[in-house]
Amino acid sequence: MKSFVSYLGLAALVAAPIPAQQPPNAKYISNFRQLTSGGQNAEAYWAPDGKRLVFQSTRPPHECDQIYIMNADGSGQRMVSTGKGVTTCAYFLKDNKHIIYASTHEAAPECPKRPDRSRGYVWAVYPGFDIYLADDQGKILKKLTDAPGYDAEGTVNWKTGRIVYTSLASGDLELWSMKSDGGGKKKITPDSGYDGGAFYSRDGKQLVWRAHHPADDPGKARYKELLKDNLTAPMKMEVFVSDTNGANKKRITDFGCASFAPTFTPDGKKIVFASNKHECDSRKFELFMMNPDGSNVEQISFFGGFTSFPEFSPDGKKLVFSSSLNAKSPYEFNIFVADWKW
Repeated sequence: MKSFVSYLGLAALVAAPIPAQQPPNAKYISNFRQLTSGGQNAEAYWAPDGKRLVFQSTRPPHECDQIYIMNADGSGQRMVSTGKGVTTCAYFLKDNKHIIYASTHEAAPECPKRPDRSRGYVWAVYPGFDIYLADDQGKILKKLTDAPGYDAEGTVNWKTGRIVYTSLASGDLELWSMKSDGGGKKKITPDSGYDGGAFYSRDGKQLVWRAHHPADDPGKARYKELLKDNLTAPMKMEVFVSDTNGANKKRITDFGCASFAPTFTPDGKKIVFASNKHECDSRKFELFMMNPDGSNVEQISFFGGFTSFPEFSPDGKKLVFSSSLNAKSPYEFNIFVADWKW
């Protein structure tokens, strides 16, 4: 999946609640505002005009993630998905009036079965997921993917209008791209293993994503065995970059941990991402920043719990992210926005 969220169980990953506090070394982010309260809220992404955010949330009366839109100050929260199945990974199109998101509602109206954790910490890559185009009132206008198996994790480049997403269409979890109407589908990545959670640079020339490409035979065998059961193991992920067409691909982290949710800074000169690099296999994730070649890694957040899914506002002045900061229970995480300063 694009995230450690959805029905896959970020709740199982989130560390204990963290008390309200400013990080002791807040070099880049300050003036924190909490936009949601209660439930499991994550993957908030900006509208092109910077006035709204689209995000996913598990909150009553629903038992798994649905898609919501809210104003940039947290007001006006409303559900825009169908309320059926499970959803993930919503993103605004460049016209500011439409969104895409992945959903299983056509496969079944119920929340799908949770993954079997007897096989370790695994994600379900539900074959019922497809990507849909909807207006910002929630009316579904078109189903954009229809290949057998998993299609999800879509994000949009507002300059080119292209969508990058993860698909099992080739028999492996690869990055694909398509037009906003679902046409012109192209496979981007060729390597065996999971590729997902991709974002474009703002100029539309580069991609950054997370991937797990097992290097040894036991790792490859386990990956393939899990995939047969629509599962994948997420705790060994590295960050990759490439040109938009997949050329000049390069792995830029080598922590042996779970690094994910990478996004370019507005000028394309840095990448902000989440990682548990200080405690591999732990549930403590912070935000970090590095150069596009992986050098000069700096820690951005210092909350001590789970913090991830950063994205810069269109004007580059704010950073939205999800965190267990201020949580009142071990299974709560919320959406925050902070001022960004260089």
